[in-house]
Amino acid sequence: MAENKNGTGRLAPPRHIAIIMDGNGRWAKKRGLPRTAGHKEGAETFRRIATYCKDIGVKYLTVYAFSTENWKRSETEVAAIMALLKKYLLEAVDTMERDHIRLHFFGDMTPISPELRRLARETDEITEHLSKDDFQANVCLNYGGRDEILRAARRFAADCAAGRRSPEDLSEAVFSDYLDSAGIPDPELIIRPSGEQRISNFLLWQCAYSEFYYTDTLWPDFDQAELDRAIAAYHRRDRRFGNAK
Repeated sequence: MAENKNGTGRLAPPRHIAIIMDGNGRWAKKRGLPRTAGHKEGAETFRRIATYCKDIGVKYLTVYAFSTENWKRSETEVAAIMALLKKYLLEAVDTMERDHIRLHFFGDMTPISPELRRLARETDEITEHLSKDDFQANVCLNYGGRDEILRAARRFAADCAAGRRSPEDLSEAVFSDYLDSAGIPDPELIIRPSGEQRISNFLLWQCAYSEFYYTDTLWPDFDQAELDRAIAAYHRRDRRFGNAK
């Protein structure tokens, strides 16, 4: 059992929670609204859940915001998602230091607009000035788990070709340092709302020993009580990491 409690008597949350923010489109469709309305509501849910995670003592929250496959969606929907991201980044630049929230991006940022890349770099610079003990939100943008592993392998191969590494150096720890998540512990708990029960190319390397929690709740309806239920379910798991009892 993963059970332990913090000073408030509440079950201590996992250090790192990851969430596949799924169900925005279906939430909007159920209400006769455009998919863009679902993404807007989903962005507000992210804001509320990130604040709640910080308040209850979660150290890292990683969210799947936009996958390498999401470019296949309509131009209108992609533009709406990027506009929401710009709004969030502009707010983050103004509030990160005040709220002690670090922000980091996973994914290949090269196809992202220059304006958004500039804002992301600005948040990186602010993050560098904040304490490593502060809460950190990781946003997966143009991210795919296989793509992340391929990019890491290319970087390691380039270091070998340049004489900075040799193939014999390769270990799990060394390879992890080439991933987008370098220096960040693997998530103990991965949550997927919306009723789907698949990983969808999310944190493929990092999820090796994560606990999974699935709920039929659509992401815009996901609230603090749902997160509490996920954490309670996590504490009921018997985490053996391959060992016998």
